[in-house]
Amino acid sequence: MSTMTTALEKTIEQRQQSWLAEKLGSQTFWVFIALVCACVFLYYATDSFGTQKNIYNITRNVTFVAIIALGMTLVIITGGIDLSVGSVLVLCSMVLGVTMHAGYGIEVGIAAAIAASLAVGFVHGILIAYVGMPSFVVTLATLSIARSLAMVASGNTVVFQFGPDHELLLALGGGAISFEAFGRVIEVAHPVIYMIILALITGFVLRWTRFGRYVYAIGGNEHAATLTGVPVRPIKVAVYMISSLSAGVAGIVQTGWLGAITTNIGTGLELQVIAAAVIGGAALSGGVGTATGALIGAALIEVIRNSLGLLGINAFWQGCFIGGAILFAVSFERIRNFRQQE
Repeated sequence: MSTMTTALEKTIEQRQQSWLAEKLGSQTFWVFIALVCACVFLYYATDSFGTQKNIYNITRNVTFVAIIALGMTLVIITGGIDLSVGSVLVLCSMVLGVTMHAGYGIEVGIAAAIAASLAVGFVHGILIAYVGMPSFVVTLATLSIARSLAMVASGNTVVFQFGPDHELLLALGGGAISFEAFGRVIEVAHPVIYMIILALITGFVLRWTRFGRYVYAIGGNEHAATLTGVPVRPIKVAVYMISSLSAGVAGIVQTGWLGAITTNIGTGLELQVIAAAVIGGAALSGGVGTATGALIGAALIEVIRNSLGLLGINAFWQGCFIGGAILFAVSFERIRNFRQQE
């Protein structure tokens, strides 16, 4: 009996040690620690970081990058890249706005925007998976094409009237729910709720479904995945459609928050999205990435952006901080791979 107890204790200890080693070797874990440290520092270094209004703004602003980063993470896991997400966002926003401005209801507008995003993702997938074109080239071309189509659809004008369901759209993206906790009223923006739901779905798909296993297998070794019967091409098409869909969803939500659409929204957004995914632990070489990491990476970027203003630092330094974070994340990945090879 004592022998069995000792063996059980050793097994539990080994599992605890392996869990601890896994966390300590996880880039996502250390980025989370950095995020927490940054928040604690800003809380004591400034008077306004910890206010309810600022926390509300941070959590709401992070959602647009985070939602797209969830789709981008799937693409990066397969070893690809999607540079078009900022342009797809403005295209879907404009399709939504123009459709509703023409007098159609919000359901028709959202359906049209989602259809546009899926169409772009489908074209990406076909050209990349079946034609064999590089993802960088295909999505770089769409970056230009999608924004041009948005200009054509709107006549390069601002759309700010959304027909009979105007107020409903504004409530969809700009509303919030309120509840009482710890003796105070707390507001949570609607986009935050959408982000959490989409993150849970993405995390479940990646961890618990066959589709998720296929995505990781393609990124780990596409040739081996093909030999083992993984439907590589259809999975790639689906992944690029999901990436464009996430940009379309973010565009719909952001339109409701802004209350107007201009053809310059989403400019440069693809860099922030890729940064969020990479900082959160997604490997550009493929095979690695999580939904949690995408959220944490997006949150760190937004905290950096928010902190610059609070600390009186010129906002132009934001790119330097984000670029440095990307270099650090890639260096961490290289060091980890080197140790595994040893």
